[in-house]
Amino acid sequence: MLYTEQPFLDRFALAARAGFSAVEYLFPYQFDLKEIRTRLEDLGLVQALFNLHPGDPSAAEWGTLSNPHRREYFRRSLGEALQAARFLGCSRLNSMFGNKVAGVTPAAQFDCAVENLVWAAPLAADAGVTLLIEPLNPADFPECAIHRTSQALEIVRRVDNPRVKLQYDIYHAQMTEGNLIHTFSKCLFEIGHMQLADVPGRHEPGTGEINFPTVLKALEDLNYSGYMGLEYRPSGDTDASLASLPLDQRTHYTGALQ
Repeated sequence: MLYTEQPFLDRFALAARAGFSAVEYLFPYQFDLKEIRTRLEDLGLVQALFNLHPGDPSAAEWGTLSNPHRREYFRRSLGEALQAARFLGCSRLNSMFGNKVAGVTPAAQFDCAVENLVWAAPLAADAGVTLLIEPLNPADFPECAIHRTSQALEIVRRVDNPRVKLQYDIYHAQMTEGNLIHTFSKCLFEIGHMQLADVPGRHEPGTGEINFPTVLKALEDLNYSGYMGLEYRPSGDTDASLASLPLDQRTHYTGALQ
């Protein structure tokens, strides 16, 4: 989402120039993985996160983890994602829970997600990868089958494997339920990755209603040691949107490049 005025592969250098030590993006599959790895290595960047294949968006798919009709697709896509993660040195994959499936109950979709993750977790462990579950807010993603932190935690706890964790996005959580500090404080050890954007507009911190100094101080006090992905749409120029984030702190954040 940052530096989108430039071609995707050119954004890595811009992120490194801005002081980031890590990057994330949605999907690497349409690009030459050798080109991506070359940029990561030449610029000293860590690949922090990317997503599994979304399925067929034209058929209302945005992930297939919880779709009982797409088990084989999910399992093939996991294999490709783990292979790419090994090649790029990426330790986290968003497993993409998916949209509501016509004729399938929410309980059946949750059961499918658990079954797929129980199967996938040992493969992820062999690849040194953690699989993540991300709830998406109902205003932007009304068809998503999982909206609340508590729902994602139900999946994580049913799978009960350290290679399956919550992806907590501050923007989605604020849009859905608010009460951010109380919520993430209760499950911090189950969070494998965090992201942020302000509300409304999904722009950089300081443009909306979230008190980011207080939220980030709470995470510091709780000794959160993972990355924080800057998954926002800059309200103007990308570098200008980073002005409130001191250069020496940017190694704790990831630039979301897509």
